[in-house]
Amino acid sequence: MKNLWDWKNHQISWQVENESEDTSIAIVFIHGFGASKDHWRFNQKAFATIAPCYALDLIGFGESSQPISNLQYEREIPNSFCYSFDKWSEQIIDFCNAIVQKPVLLVGNSIGAVIALNASERISNGCKGVVLIDCAQRTMDDKRLGEQSLFMRFLRPVIKTLVRQRFLSEKIFKNAAKPDFIKKILEIAYPSGNNIDEELINILYKPTQRVGAAEAFRGFINLFDDHLAPEILKDLKIPVYLIWGEKDPWEPIDEAKRWAKEYKCIKSLDIILNAGHCPHDERPEEVNPIILRIIQEAI
Repeated sequence: MKNLWDWKNHQISWQVENESEDTSIAIVFIHGFGASKDHWRFNQKAFATIAPCYALDLIGFGESSQPISNLQYEREIPNSFCYSFDKWSEQIIDFCNAIVQKPVLLVGNSIGAVIALNASERISNGCKGVVLIDCAQRTMDDKRLGEQSLFMRFLRPVIKTLVRQRFLSEKIFKNAAKPDFIKKILEIAYPSGNNIDEELINILYKPTQRVGAAEAFRGFINLFDDHLAPEILKDLKIPVYLIWGEKDPWEPIDEAKRWAKEYKCIKSLDIILNAGHCPHDERPEEVNPIILRIIQEAI
């Protein structure tokens, strides 16, 4: 069932499976960049007999509001939005407090995983655990600049100046927001090719045709100094579970292995063979039993 929730002058689209299920915990799914609540098409219903399962569209994506982006140092515009991990985390925290109203297990993919981590300790009814599916490592963040080549470090100020320009970000976005281009990106993200179908392409394409879609893109590509997962993991007391596609082209599995060894809050790392950046959608038959195990531990 799809619903709309008024949040700080914005509309948040969300859906729930088996809201009436009387359990001590609920599951909240948080999608990644460019995706939406429907990216959990093979996961949300799978656990509804165990606990209420919620999925929502982050501001800027899916069917939620797509307000004008307000970057750091820009003059604030009424009803604009600072696309950032703190603001998206506020959205998740308030959603859990106002709508879910019980302890949660947060499940996030890519940037949704960073958002889940950032929100986890500030939910009023508590968070029982966080599942990170191919968590965004954000290698282009300013705090990781020392890891970049000398050439990239030299180009950095130029890149940051260029991507702030609306005309350029809109042009890049329009060139990317096409079904053929989306399919090519999916073929990189889903190396096995499993579940790259018309439904998935439409899930990603349809929101790009809305009036404000380019603003969310502009906001995201200007996130050069924001939260990194390790900064949160090092002090986190909540249990964290890693699920990772072995062949993720953007978030290397070696980094996930390092996290699993280094941070005490991480309880497990499950590697999905021959899967990429979104194993929950590419290989749900392998990911869902892992999430089921985690839910049972949390309950």
